[in-house]
Amino acid sequence: MSNVTLIGDRLATPGAEFVYEGESPACEGCPYRQQCLNLTEGVRYEVTSVRENGQLLDCAVHDTGVRAVEVEPTSMTVNVASKGAYAGSKVQLPGGCPHTECPSHEYCVPDGAEFDTEYRIDDVHGDPPHEFCSLDRDLTLVELAPPEE
Repeated sequence: MSNVTLIGDRLATPGAEFVYEGESPACEGCPYRQQCLNLTEGVRYEVTSVRENGQLLDCAVHDTGVRAVEVEPTSMTVNVASKGAYAGSKVQLPGGCPHTECPSHEYCVPDGAEFDTEYRIDDVHGDPPHEFCSLDRDLTLVELAPPEE
């Protein structure tokens, strides 16, 4: 289901993804709070469309202002334990990883995902981008279903 919200003008492009982080202290007293702070914290969203003829509104957080867009929760590509990794199964992320230089790091520690939360696998992509896991984990790259709102 699509939500109408306000986001920074630089992000207001169909296909752009972001993780909603909630209210900033600079939001206090803003006349657009109701239209802007209406998403679920920690959820990854994708901009599906930019409202035509929408105004560019001043914002204390975004230097070029904000504009109205439609967004939907989106899926995430992540690494999970290979055992039990099939479409439709429920999984949790295997945990943090200190190896930021690893080509799989963004899939092991993805923005907008929690380690203690259960997710449903939509699709299995296969082998992760790394050759060797420094934590000796047997991982598979999968697409997680968007969260239900």
